[in-house]
Order: sequence, then structure tokens, then C-alpha cells
Amino acid sequence: MAEAAYDLAIIGAGVIGLFTALFGSRQKGRILVLEPWRIGDSRAASFSLTRSIRNDYLDPFYARLAFEARKLWLDFQAESREPFLIECGCLNIARVSVTPDLSQTYAEQSHRVLHGLGLRTHAFDRGGLRERFPQFDADIGRLDVEAGLLYVPPITASLLARLQTAGVTLEQATPVERIHRRAGRIVIETAAGERLADRLVIASGLGSNDLLARIDGCQLQLPLRPDRPSESKYFVPSPEQRGQFTPARLPVFAYLDVGIYGHPMLEGKTPGVKIGYYNPPDVRRQTTSVTSVQSFVSQCMPALADARVLDVEGVDQCSYDLVADDNFILGPIPGVPGASIGTGWRGTGYKFAPIIGRTLSELAFDGTSREDISRFTPERFVRSHAGQE
Repeated sequence: MAEAAYDLAIIGAGVIGLFTALFGSRQKGRILVLEPWRIGDSRAASFSLTRSIRNDYLDPFYARLAFEARKLWLDFQAESREPFLIECGCLNIARVSVTPDLSQTYAEQSHRVLHGLGLRTHAFDRGGLRERFPQFDADIGRLDVEAGLLYVPPITASLLARLQTAGVTLEQATPVERIHRRAGRIVIETAAGERLADRLVIASGLGSNDLLARIDGCQLQLPLRPDRPSESKYFVPSPEQRGQFTPARLPVFAYLDVGIYGHPMLEGKTPGVKIGYYNPPDVRRQTTSVTSVQSFVSQCMPALADARVLDVEGVDQCSYDLVADDNFILGPIPGVPGASIGTGWRGTGYKFAPIIGRTLSELAFDGTSREDISRFTPERFVRSHAGQE
């Protein structure tokens, strides 16, 4: 007797793949998730301790999409056993001695975008910032109010529990060897045998091109580039100072013009205040006096000057799949009927996971999506390649 086909097979069990499976399970179909590693592998982008959730993008399209994703996060949290969304806001700062033209800083530009979209945002001058957030030494602060922090472990646990309840099949440590079509169905060959499916979603991050190359007849390759923060540290304050660095008093914070982002410490869950130094994909990092995490602390966050410093290692590191044109890749795979892909999240994809998962599920089962994702189409790279020949 022939093996029954799954209604949808998803390759990649990161947060995008798991949310795709969750939304797909609501179609009452048989869902399969294949993961080449194991859930929680430190090489994967989805498994860490904390991730930012914010709306303060320079592009209004991404800002609105992030806010819509936030609504889905709140819905998911309401149905989960343990809360995971910490609504402490996200504060973008700048100071004249570092970036002299404050009007052109990320803080000010993103504030204008949020204001234009009618989203909640608050502006601080130096005095107001010192009064509200005395941890910082900056000339302006712009607070994205409906933002904060996602605590990742309970998110992963809740997704896995709900997928198990929904009857979704999850196969870990199962790398894919070949994908082809037979008798109108998608055949996925693995070391554990063949898996048949009517529809396919690839949600494998930096492994996407390897999988595309394993699809018979697929010519698509994507301009993805791996990246990680240049530096990432925990600052562990003294016991008497710890209270001012928890989410009750410290928001998520960033100075993206110079490549800095930070998370407040979660008592009993994270070692300290996490600060990273990186190349933001949607901002050209300026050459300034801030050249490291430590120089940022010295100039802009002196309240941490005496904190003990630890390297961020293992699961709480970040990895990025950057795209040549700095846009997500999301849509049907050209020349492969019944297959879609989502990748190229530019280090910012986690916060969008519910809305991306819903979109990939809609593409699989309906052939369309409620969100306009035309700017994300993988087809743009087929056209680009053809134009260069």
C-alpha cells in the first residue's frame, strides 16, 4: 500500500517553520515538519533567550507589518500557558557628539514613521530622557511604546505543545537529500526514506540555497549572505543596581546609526544587560567614536561602566541571513508548482514570525495571501539573473 501523502510538508523547524505548521494545522490537513538538526540547535537563528519586538522601522511597510505581527503574538500569548511578551518599549537614542545631525538619526526618522502610521511613540529631549531613563547619556530618545522583548524558550515550548496537540508530525535530525515530483506529488527523499506531500514550504534560513539545489529542475539561487554581530556582551550590574536594568525600568534600546542594540536583563533568565554591535541591514552604519560595545557604554550608558562584562555565547548569539536588496524573500518558488519559500529575514525576522507563518500557510493552501507580499517575491531574482546574461 502506497504511503499517504501529507497535505503540507515544511522543511525547517525554526520559528517561521513552526508557525507555518501551526497555521497550516488549522486547515485540518496532515502536516509534516522536517528539521535537519534538532530543535534548539545553537547554529539555528531561532533559538536564543531574547529577541526584540518593535515597530520602529524606517520603511512604513515594515513598520506596519511588524505591528500586525505583534497582534498575532498577543493572540498566541493569550492561548499559551506562560507569558513571553514583555512590553517595556524600544528606545532609540542619539547624541550630538556621536552623530551631530540629530534630525537624520534613526531615532528621529523612525519616530516620524511611527507618528505617520498613527502608532504610539514618545519623544524625549535630554532632560526628559534623563528623568525617565537615567541609565542613558544622550541628547534625544524616541520610544516605540508598543514594543519590547520576546522571551524565546516558552515560545518554542508552546509552539511544540500546540503542534503535538494538532497532530503535526515533526521529524528532527532528518536532512533532505532530494526533492522531485512523481505522479503529481512532491517527493522528499531523506535518509529515513521518502515523504510525499501535496504542498511544500521551505523555511530553512541560510540552508535555503542548498535545498533549492536539491529540487529537480529548480534554477533558483538566492543572494543570501550570513552575518553575525561583530561583538555581543552581557553587562552584569552589581546587586544593588540590578533593579534599574530590568524591563520595569529599562526598555529595549538601540543606537542603530552606530550599530548598537540592547536588551534589559531578565532576573533568573538572562545573565545581564545584553548589548550587541553589528551592521544593521537597513541602515548604513556611520563611522563615529562608537566602535565597540564598551565605547558605547562609556559614552552613552555610563550607568553600566562598573558592570562585570561577559561574552554572549552559544544559544543567545544572533545569526542573520542578509539579502542583496535588503528585502524579505517570501512567495512561490518559480518553476516548482506547489512550493513556496520564506527566507532572508535580515536578522529581524523573529518578530515577524506569526505573520510570515500565516502567509506561508495561506500560499500553500489558498495560493494567495491577505498581505501584499509582491515586493518579497523570489521571482525578482530570476528576473535579475536573466537581465545579467
